[in-house]
Amino acid sequence: MDPRIARTRHSLQTALFELARERDLDDISIADIAERAGVNRSSFYQHYSDKDTLLADAIDAAVEEAGADLPEFRELTTEAPEILVGYLRHVEHNAAVYARVFGSRGSPVAVARLRARIESIAAAAVAERADIFDDIPVDVRAAGLSGSVLGVLETWLARDPRPPVEIAVSWMWRMLLGPIGLTPGEIATGSSIPAARPAARS
Repeated sequence: MDPRIARTRHSLQTALFELARERDLDDISIADIAERAGVNRSSFYQHYSDKDTLLADAIDAAVEEAGADLPEFRELTTEAPEILVGYLRHVEHNAAVYARVFGSRGSPVAVARLRARIESIAAAAVAERADIFDDIPVDVRAAGLSGSVLGVLETWLARDPRPPVEIAVSWMWRMLLGPIGLTPGEIATGSSIPAARPAARS
């Protein structure tokens, strides 16, 4: 990508992310974004067709800059990976932005992108436990898990007072591990993930 294009897009992303900390998304205009980014309105439309797509990109960029991208769960353990803790710390630090994204006047594009990312991760996780709910397609199980994880995230953000990050991580990890074959007791005691049972012979 041309460095000038990259700089302008980064300026627009940073501008909207900062504005989303300050006010509701519906109260942020294209002119507001352009002014904060130091560009004109025509520059905005040269790079983005709408505010929602820019916000989704802005969130992706903020997560990447924080080094807090959601991890791929290739090896499931009873203890949540540190990077998941880091991701939720990023969300907590930017709670005003994420609360507005999930709110009634939020950003369907940003939520859909996050859901797709979680579904991709969940699909890899449930594939590791193909013996659990093996009569339900992987994409259906992944969609169910991603909905649960997003529900935990949204509800945690809405709580007042908001519980510590460690509590939210515990909730989220239990929601992920429970449906793929780890019981609450095993989670609590730190047991290893049970091996997949061999398929029954016909």
